[in-house]
Formats: sequence, C-alpha cells, structure tokens
Amino acid sequence: MPTTLSCLFKAAENALAKKPPDVKCVLVDVHAEVASEKIAMGWYLDGRVSAVIGTHTHVPTADECVLPMGTGYLTDVGMTGCYNSIVGMDINQSMKRLIDKESVPLTVAQGEGTFHAALLELDESTGLCINIKRLQMKESEIARHQLCV
Repeated sequence: MPTTLSCLFKAAENALAKKPPDVKCVLVDVHAEVASEKIAMGWYLDGRVSAVIGTHTHVPTADECVLPMGTGYLTDVGMTGCYNSIVGMDINQSMKRLIDKESVPLTVAQGEGTFHAALLELDESTGLCINIKRLQMKESEIARHQLCV
C-alpha cells in the first residue's frame, strides 16, 4: 500500500484511546483487501476488543475463532446479496470487463440473496468473546422461517 496512507494500527490505537472506560464491548470491522492485514489486526487487538471481523472481499472465510486473549476473529464475514454473481455484480458485465477488457458499467446482480453474519457470544463484564459462529442463510430460507433480518 502507498506509504502516504495512515497506519491502520495507529488508527485503531487512537480509536481505543478515545473509548469511554465503561464501554466493554467493542467490535472492529476491518474493511481491507488482503487477509494478512485483517489477521494482523486480530492479533494486534487480541484481548483489547470483543471481536475483529473482516469485510470487503465479499467471500466468507471459515477461520472463525476466539484468539488466546479473548478476541473473536473472522477474516471475512462475507457479503449479503446475490451469490449467483461475481462478488455481487452481474456476471455477464463482469466477464466483459475481465476477459474482453470492455469498459462497461457494472450493475448489481439480480436473484436470490444470501445473508452472511457472525454471531458473537460476549462476556458482559469483560466484553471479551466466549464464542463466535458464522451464519449463512439464503433468502428463501429466511422467508420460509419468517425471520426478519
């Protein structure tokens, strides 16, 4: 990454320094492109925040865990949207851009949505994570169970 960008780790330190002492539960969303940055942030904040959950790449990872000092971690929670797509975008338009190098506008893919989330069980007194679980539900499953998301 360009060296002109601010440091992700210093930004996290600054944010935690401003946190009121009575706030115990802290969720950090690391919106980053590369897994290594997300993993490093998880280890860096282990024991100081409730969870570090990665976003941005749209593809869920299967590495949810509670780190040794009590921080829940997941590299990427995944997207909510149509999975019959290329990371949420229309397949044909995406292929034209990637293969044919055509400068076509991308539109959001149409079709059944998939909902991804992480369910955290936290200790209210410490704010640390007891358990983390990935959730994935298709739109038709949500409607069938009459769930609201």
